[in-house]
Amino acid sequence: MLVDGAPRVACVTPVRRVAGRTITTVDGLADSERRAWADAFCATGASQCGFCTPGIIMRLAALKAKGSTDVDGALLAHLCRCTGWRTIDEAFAAFGLESGPRDLEAASQRATIEGGVPQRVAPDVALGGGGFADDTTPVDALVAVPDGRGGWAVGETLAEARGAAGKVQGRRTTAALRHPLDVPDGEWDVTLRTTWVEPAYLELDASWCAPGGEPATPLANGGAFGGKTASVAPAAARQLADEHGRAVRVLLSREDAVRLGPKRPPIAAGARADGTGVIRVARTPGVAGMIRAYAPAVDVEEVDVPGPPTSTAPRAAGWAEAHVLLSGAASEPRPIRSPSGAVAEAELSSGTVRVRVSCGDPLDDVVLRSYCIGATHMALGWVWSEGIAVDEDGRPHDLTIRSFGILRAKDMPPVEVEIDRGGGEPVNGSDAVFAAVAAAAWIGEGCAQDWPTRRRGT
Repeated sequence: MLVDGAPRVACVTPVRRVAGRTITTVDGLADSERRAWADAFCATGASQCGFCTPGIIMRLAALKAKGSTDVDGALLAHLCRCTGWRTIDEAFAAFGLESGPRDLEAASQRATIEGGVPQRVAPDVALGGGGFADDTTPVDALVAVPDGRGGWAVGETLAEARGAAGKVQGRRTTAALRHPLDVPDGEWDVTLRTTWVEPAYLELDASWCAPGGEPATPLANGGAFGGKTASVAPAAARQLADEHGRAVRVLLSREDAVRLGPKRPPIAAGARADGTGVIRVARTPGVAGMIRAYAPAVDVEEVDVPGPPTSTAPRAAGWAEAHVLLSGAASEPRPIRSPSGAVAEAELSSGTVRVRVSCGDPLDDVVLRSYCIGATHMALGWVWSEGIAVDEDGRPHDLTIRSFGILRAKDMPPVEVEIDRGGGEPVNGSDAVFAAVAAAAWIGEGCAQDWPTRRRGT
């Protein structure tokens, strides 16, 4: 939003600080300017789920009004988990330019394939029109939040519910990252240890339900990289609505999502150049099968580890780790064929990431490219900088979005995406890109054993 013409982050600005001042949101922009930004974001793939982009558009509008072009600097106050930043730079440059004809139905089909849930591509999505669950809640609904004891605190307002729960604002911890598993004994050409990583989707879990009704999906216009496929919000909304005889709105805070949401399972592994090895992994339903299907010569040991929930739902969990490990053992990035049948390869050279992907009929190059750049951003962060501190009792301590180590816009290298237009049945391609880039990034770091390989904040 703009406060007296200056950009401010709405979610951390107290109402008392803007009393008596002029507030402008994306809906308050002139119609022509709002349409121009929406068209630019849609034309460049700078918006996927669309949750974060209204605020980013306001930041860029203020930047353009000031006559500045420092987009990456302006974006330091924001986070877009989907697009990998580079397409937002392109949207800024494309503002006010005409874009060619495009099949948005095909674009939506590609977005649905990449995101794993129905997703719509259209200019209004960048303006916040994605249809998020919390936007459709009846105004008279009760509000429920986790009470920290396995139940729910319910109130007439969010403030009342949080007061009943005794919610305390989360902080970034000073605790060091910890790797919960030890590398198996053996003579290895390469070893690898990962820790817990937060999916860090921007739209937090939300749902609402009327008595006897069906709860609103927390997935809305995006799949949250697998992080919300088993969200507790819909079932809680249904149960509480039936108990109270009124519509109930269920909301998770950032702290709740970190504590309750699934993470990709940490591993500790060793491998040899011949493709044999051992992967020790936090016990997670289905993960052993995912690893063995990709790396049949690697033994899998599941270990009970205190910590937040783990799942194979987060992007490429299990098979991406196997690909990275075998690529490192071979000392070179290798093309990967994902479970969907997509093939991807990646290289890092002269500060640029180059990606090639083959995933059937592209349907829409803009959307596919956007998802591949977003997957590149996530893969680089996974290897270089991301992780959350979890103590020996399994309690996460990093509870704020700024504490997860996500790469900022100014830290994100250029990405070149080559799309194979060979045709065939369209399949997910960005997950294969994620694994290919992670392997290339790790090899570029000299296959350092412990991820993240770089200190946070550098």
